Amino acid sequence: MRKNVIEWLIAIVIGISIAWIVTTFIFSKYHVNGDSMYPTFKNNDRLLINKFSISMDSFSRGDVIVFHATKDKDYIKRLIGMPGDKVRYKNDRLYINNQYVKEPYLNYNKQHKIGNQLTEDFDTADIEHAKQQQTIPKGKYLVLGDNRAISKDSRSSLGLIEKEDVVGKVSMRYAPLDRLDFGFYADSFDKINKISAIE
Repeated sequence: MRKNVIEWLIAIVIGISIAWIVTTFIFSKYHVNGDSMYPTFKNNDRLLINKFSISMDSFSRGDVIVFHATKDKDYIKRLIGMPGDKVRYKNDRLYINNQYVKEPYLNYNKQHKIGNQLTEDFDTADIEHAKQQQTIPKGKYLVLGDNRAISKDSRSSLGLIEKEDVVGKVSMRYAPLDRLDFGFYADSFDKINKISAIE
């Protein structure tokens, strides 16, 4: 009997230790607050964030990431530009390093936009913290919300974000159950990511 109790206690301690390691170093739970990523994510969606992706540098343009916007607030946005990139918007079209990149996740918002453009014209030099450079400085990232009309992102005073502020990549939406989904990378970024990897 005593042996069984000890085995159970050891199993519980090991289980708690594994859970602590997973939640501390690999995954975190987040819930969406607001509609800046609508319709990709809705208010109160529950997400699992892969924190390990940061230490392994396994995130790319087109991924959805969570980062510390302030000491008290985290934001969820789509990663658009990485260090060395030249990002430009012209006539509602995204260009990264002079390559046009389709954004299918914007289709709903483009159909329901007010005005002629969903995303105003800008280039990297116009963004806060870019120091008026045409390319994104080392250690910084350009992020945009899918719901461009209301999103506070790199176009606002937030500007380019620091790599050290990135919490991780969104890997899963686990609630509500009817919206269960995995991975939110936009395949339309494949070409530019492959070109940049070669360079």
